[in-house]
Amino acid sequence: MITYSIINMEKTINSIGKFISLMIPCMTLLMIVIIVARYFFGIGLTGLQELVMYIHAFVFLGCAGYVFSKDEHVRVDIFYRDASKSYKKNINILFGLIFLLPVCFVIGYFSIELISMSWKINEISTEAGGLKFVYIQKTLIMLFPISLVIVLIHKFVNNKWN
Repeated sequence: MITYSIINMEKTINSIGKFISLMIPCMTLLMIVIIVARYFFGIGLTGLQELVMYIHAFVFLGCAGYVFSKDEHVRVDIFYRDASKSYKKNINILFGLIFLLPVCFVIGYFSIELISMSWKINEISTEAGGLKFVYIQKTLIMLFPISLVIVLIHKFVNNKWN
């Protein structure tokens, strides 16, 4: 049962990461449309610009866990790069508990009120011609701590530290 859920957890993380990463070409195409519309036709597309920001937030916040699971995240390697595997494993476990878990908790905890207030008032863009669903973008904040905690749990359970 536990092995099945661990395999499913890894498949879920990979599926979410790969799906969300497909948004990057969409975001690029939308930016090209915005640039062409503005500089060749003199048309401002505020709603589309905000949509690109929403997609960017979706990609950044949603893929954080995926990137962490693949060990492709940014790290300061002054002491880490030449270290042994056991040292790296111990550092990853220690810093995962000391830094990553509390940061995920703080971000998740303090964003709950922001997100719920945004949904209560059906927050809209302050820009003229902007999108009418800012509350959805704010909800994306929760992707960040949730995806990172899921991967952190997966790494602890599966002992997949580099």
